[in-house]
Amino acid sequence: MTVLIKENQRALNQINGLTDAALLFPCMALAYYIRFFIFHGEPGHISLSYYMFAAFCMIPLFWLLYGLFGLYDSFRSKQFMTEFSLLLRCNVILFGLMLAFFFIFKEVHLSRWTLFVFFALITLAVAVKRWFLRRLLRTFREKGYNLKHVLLVGCGEQAQAYCRAVQNDRTLGFTVDHYLAPHDCLPGLPYLGTYESFSKVLERISPDEVVIALEAEEYSYLQDIIANSEKNGVKVSLIPFYTKFLPAHPVYDEIGDVSLINIRHIPLDNIGNAFIKRTMDIVGSLLLILLTSPLMLFAAIGVKLSSPGPILFRQERVGLGKKPFYMYKFRSMRVNDQQTTGWSTNSDPRKTRFGSFIRKFSIDELPQFFNVLKGDMSLVGPRPELPFFVNQFKESIPLYMVKHQVRPGITGWAQVNGFRGDTSIKGRIEHDLYYIENWTFLFDIKILFMTIFHFSNSEKLGGK
Repeated sequence: MTVLIKENQRALNQINGLTDAALLFPCMALAYYIRFFIFHGEPGHISLSYYMFAAFCMIPLFWLLYGLFGLYDSFRSKQFMTEFSLLLRCNVILFGLMLAFFFIFKEVHLSRWTLFVFFALITLAVAVKRWFLRRLLRTFREKGYNLKHVLLVGCGEQAQAYCRAVQNDRTLGFTVDHYLAPHDCLPGLPYLGTYESFSKVLERISPDEVVIALEAEEYSYLQDIIANSEKNGVKVSLIPFYTKFLPAHPVYDEIGDVSLINIRHIPLDNIGNAFIKRTMDIVGSLLLILLTSPLMLFAAIGVKLSSPGPILFRQERVGLGKKPFYMYKFRSMRVNDQQTTGWSTNSDPRKTRFGSFIRKFSIDELPQFFNVLKGDMSLVGPRPELPFFVNQFKESIPLYMVKHQVRPGITGWAQVNGFRGDTSIKGRIEHDLYYIENWTFLFDIKILFMTIFHFSNSEKLGGK
């Protein structure tokens, strides 16, 4: 089985490599047409054949960098956005290298704008091709083809969680065929014996992969299991018993010969990432304030005419670093004394008729763009909570306070996945933690687009 999987992966890599190279030529031809026919550029003495020859010369560099970036590795268990992020970074570097080459060798006269359009097109084309290939492979795996056969070692909490994960998503193409444990404890799976019989079992069944999920008290078996797996040339994956405490992408530090695992790695702690996100917030909030200013003027007049009281509703929330700030909304309810401890609902009797209207379309949230511009909030992030509920949930919800290590947002990963208003706090925090540990610029863009598509939903976008 292992040999077959490796052969399949090698064939897939060859298909990926050849189709990546093949896409260079139509993308270059289309870029040439866009630059010199649609935008009426002056090609001079440089013909299309010269550009096509340049595309041919790029093939080895494409293959080299795509290989270095791991774009020909298996993405069976990784999300498409991870692959696309690598693809985008690789092509940006390739574009920079090409510009540097033409700057140094000035006798090579290629249109820079043509190259820019070409790299935009090739990024899009390769991404679309790989997305369709993923869909095709997932369809095959759902039907039982191209499977990785796993021998599971262990039957504790993590072993059971792994079994559930691969059974719930058959498109990943993993199947647990057998398992070893101190006793028969996983119903529905063939039990092959205890850990002491591992070497004999491995010689007999030859799995594609060994997944080790030992409990803390069983780690004395770990060294022998790994040694026997490597001796038989079988890939080994390890699920530590402390995996529930680890972030999605653990970061390791070295002190002498000792490796340390950072339990909570947050990409936005990186100054470069933080700068990118803050720049997006400033530019985005300014643009959105300008675009929505007529709507905000309409909302302000409507609130003032609908009931006595201020136009804006100011409420204390807990933000970055557990520091309190005041979040602004258009007032949608009559003035009341429950603003510091009460959640509102769709049938809340305190709402005015105009308030119900602006809440239905999330117009009441628009003043939060000023919170973003000020720096109290971000366009995307965990929703900020009332101090009353922060004090309550920090004692009852594990990892609840981690959300305060980033700026709160107007919308977030939890909200676009349905966790709005009076929904599961545990589910909301799980999504917030996933966002915090997996943040990328493209992830923010994805959430913003998902927010737009969810905008017509009658539920409250902001949640509270």
